[in-house]
Amino acid sequence: MTDVLSQPENRASDWLSRGGLRPTRQRLALADLLVGDGKNRHVTAESLFASAKGQGESVSLATVYNTLRAFCDVGLVQEVTVDGSKSYFDTNTHDHPHFYWEDEGRLSDAHASDLVIAALPDAPEGMEIAKVDVVIRLRKKGA
Repeated sequence: MTDVLSQPENRASDWLSRGGLRPTRQRLALADLLVGDGKNRHVTAESLFASAKGQGESVSLATVYNTLRAFCDVGLVQEVTVDGSKSYFDTNTHDHPHFYWEDEGRLSDAHASDLVIAALPDAPEGMEIAKVDVVIRLRKKGA
């Protein structure tokens, strides 16, 4: 995260506190993988699970999914769905567009200042637009 968090050793616990979450061992371990170095990242549950296992953490894939859902519920991460079956979790919770690199299966931030949305359709009666997600799919030319 690039916002004001304390010293690196306290980043994960401070981040959990911001969301009002109890700092369990598994939440701390996953939070440290997500924000411990102070940088934003995009992860899938599977990639976070692999990173945790690589660090020697004893955590199940179901726990990773549940923890990411808890992080979403309190606004610590945002879920970005690329297609009906692939979700990424982004530690940058400010509104911004994304690039999806089809050949690599990777998500990255796009510059919000370069995006201009001139108009949105009216929401159906009784509804309001809660959020607009912009995912720009990229592939190599000629592919």
